[in-house]
Amino acid sequence: MSTTTRSRRSRRNASAMRMVGALLALYRQAAGHTQKSLAEAFVVSEEQIASIEQGRRPLKPDLAEQLDDLLDTKGALSAALAHLPEVDLVPLWAEEFLDREREAIAISSYENQVLPGLLQTEAYAQAVFRSRVPVYDDNRIAQLVTARITRQEILRGKEPPITCFVVWEPVVRAPIGGKEVWAQQLRHLRACSELPGLMLQVLPLKRITHASLDGPFVLLETPEHQRLAYMENQRGSQLIADPDEVAILTQKCAMLRSQALTPEDTRDLLDRLLGEQ
Repeated sequence: MSTTTRSRRSRRNASAMRMVGALLALYRQAAGHTQKSLAEAFVVSEEQIASIEQGRRPLKPDLAEQLDDLLDTKGALSAALAHLPEVDLVPLWAEEFLDREREAIAISSYENQVLPGLLQTEAYAQAVFRSRVPVYDDNRIAQLVTARITRQEILRGKEPPITCFVVWEPVVRAPIGGKEVWAQQLRHLRACSELPGLMLQVLPLKRITHASLDGPFVLLETPEHQRLAYMENQRGSQLIADPDEVAILTQKCAMLRSQALTPEDTRDLLDRLLGEQ
């Protein structure tokens, strides 16, 4: 799969996704395929086919078209996917990213605008969503904050992924939400920096150049050791699986880690900022 631009669809109804998954299972069995043989035909994991059939992972339009061809379903899967009801505003590729994030064995990111969602406090996340233009209503903000905090459970699971966060210093110093929210967020960052397998590094403001002036990104490694990248801008997102493109961002990440403060020096910086409160 090459670089894929953001789909303009919204996230689909979960029950309808299960219906599409059940259709896929029915057509697969009728064609004499197992989940394993179907996965091998498309060079994807057996778990990915199982997740789609169970409605846990959305079926993408390009894969639906290929499945229709292979299973001779006369376009049924593509038609079903095209008419799923919309329930919220999460883009399909963002939803795919969240699915992959939940199962990732390694996560690395660079942020230069706001703190990574996996490290945000509830109050900080609320302040971020309240800053959106056009504005969200209170119900939508509450839903988004809950979803963001729920994502963070992966950091405290029995087998958490190896995580590396590089954050530009102005992001750490910016009092998003006000002084009290900021102080609480700094304390939370300090606590997160002690989690097993988590490395937090601040990229100093005084650097005269660094490896990612092009902007933020996230790198994931799946249990099958596939490497993916995800990037967002103000009006869209990209999920990238092309090995050459992911390799470039992996090189950027390695360079950024060498240019940033060590995890120990980062903790010292957080301690100094907290001491100034």
